[in-house]
Amino acid sequence: MSLSAAQSRSAAPLASAARISETDCDLSTFVASLRTDTDLAEYPHAEYTDHGVVFYDAAAVTALGTDPIARAALGDELAQALLIGPGIVVFRGAFGDRDALAETTALYTAMVAEQHAAGSLAGDHFAAPGANDRIWNALQKLAVRAPELFARYYANDVLAQVSEAWLGPMYQMTASINVVNPGGRAQSPHRDYHLGFMEPTSATRFRAHTHRLSPALTLQGAIAHVDMPVETGPTMYLPYSQRYEAGYLAFNLPEFRQYFAENNVQLPLTAGDAVFFNPALFHAAGTNSTRSVRRMANLLQVSSAFGRAMDAVDRSTVLRAVYPELQRLAATGDARAVANVIAAAAEAYAFPSNLDLDQPLTGMHGETQAELVARSLDERLGPDEFAEALDALDARHTA
Repeated sequence: MSLSAAQSRSAAPLASAARISETDCDLSTFVASLRTDTDLAEYPHAEYTDHGVVFYDAAAVTALGTDPIARAALGDELAQALLIGPGIVVFRGAFGDRDALAETTALYTAMVAEQHAAGSLAGDHFAAPGANDRIWNALQKLAVRAPELFARYYANDVLAQVSEAWLGPMYQMTASINVVNPGGRAQSPHRDYHLGFMEPTSATRFRAHTHRLSPALTLQGAIAHVDMPVETGPTMYLPYSQRYEAGYLAFNLPEFRQYFAENNVQLPLTAGDAVFFNPALFHAAGTNSTRSVRRMANLLQVSSAFGRAMDAVDRSTVLRAVYPELQRLAATGDARAVANVIAAAAEAYAFPSNLDLDQPLTGMHGETQAELVARSLDERLGPDEFAEALDALDARHTA
C-alpha cells in the first residue's frame, strides 16, 4: 500500500461504538436509507427482481454449485444482496424433490394434530399464544421420526449455498414449523435474533458495534410448504431496511410501524419456494384472510459457529457451588458485587432452549439462569431449594 493510500485510509472516519437510544431513531433518515428499486445488473446470477427483491432460479443455482469458482462468485453476490442490497433473496423451486416436500408436509401436519390432541398451547414470539400452530425444534423431531426423509430434505444445496454465503462454513441449522391458520392475524413488524428478541431497554445496553454485529450471526429463512397467494398472508418485508443501524430500537416505535404498514411488500410463493433474509430486515407475517388455507412454512434459523466460548463450562455445577457464597455476599448489601459474580457464573441468555417446555407465553423468552439466581437471592431460597429450581430450569432447556 502506498503511503498516500495508507494516510487516506487512516483519515477515514471510524464507526462509532457509542450506545444507541430511541432518540437516535429518525424516520426521515430511515426512509432515506431505503431504495425504491434494485438494479438486476448488480446480481448477474439472478433471474429477475420484483418490488426490489432479488429472485433466483433454484435449478440454475444448484447447477452453479458444482463449480467451486462459480459457487464462490454466487456466494459473494448473495452476501452482498443480504448485507447492503434489498436484504432478501427468493429461490423459486428450491425444493425440486416434490415428494420429499409433500411427505415432510404430511408428517408435520400429523405432528400438529398430535399437539392439538395433547392440548398443548404453542407460544409465539411476535403473535398471541395459540393463534398459530408451532412445532419447535422441528429439525430434531424430523430426524428422529423420519431420518431418511430428513436426509432427503436437508441435502438441498440451495440451503447450503445461501447459509455458507452469509455465515461461512460450520454454520448450525435449526428449524421450527409455523402454521398460520385461517383468520390468523398479522404479526407486529420486527427484526429477529439476537437483538430483535429483546425489549428496547435491554437492546440499548448493547453498544452500536453489537447492533452492527448481530445480523451477521444469523440467517433467517422460510420454506413454503403450501402455495401462499397474498390472501394467505405471506410474510411482509421492507427491502433495504436492514441497513438502518438504529433499527433494533426503531421497529418498536409507532411512526416506524406505520411506515412499515404503508410500504411493505408481500411476495406470493409456491410450495417449494424458499426465502432467505437478513435478520435485521423489518418483516412480519401477514394476515391469513382465507377460510381454508393453513399456511405452513418451515422457518429456518441458521446460526454462525462463532457465538461460542472456548471452554465447555457446566454453569449449573458452578452455581450450585457458589450459591452459598452469593448468599453471604448478598447479606453485606453489596449489590454490584453480587451482580458481578452472577455474571461470571451464570448463563444470562435465554437461548438455546427447549421451546416445547420453555415457551414464550408471557414474553420473548423464559427465565434465564442469571434471573433465577437473582430471584432466589431476593426470595431467600436455601441452597437445596435453589438447586431444585435450577434442576427444573435445566430440564426446560434440555432438547
